[in-house]
Amino acid sequence: MTSPSLPRPVADLFSADGRLKAIPRKAPRREQLLDHLAGTLFDPARSYSEREVNEALSTVHEDFPALRRYLVTGGFLSRTSDGASYRRQQQPGSTGGAIPSVG
Repeated sequence: MTSPSLPRPVADLFSADGRLKAIPRKAPRREQLLDHLAGTLFDPARSYSEREVNEALSTVHEDFPALRRYLVTGGFLSRTSDGASYRRQQQPGSTGGAIPSVG
């Protein structure tokens, strides 16, 4: 009998210097990474400009636009319809995409 395999730790995706080796292609593994990034890089109590999101994501991988897109489409980050403001979601996948602009 084989035992069910346990999910691999997110740490396996990072090199010794803390940079992401590659963005996982398989959706479940990528979701695990996105959950980790959202939880460690973004405070749900505040909003971030696109520049701040880019700067935070660029500390872990050079393809920060792809990471930002995955975070938004996966519901880990929401953004205003004009793309000027981002916020971490409490429940990933809950709303995703654009949030109403606060004016």
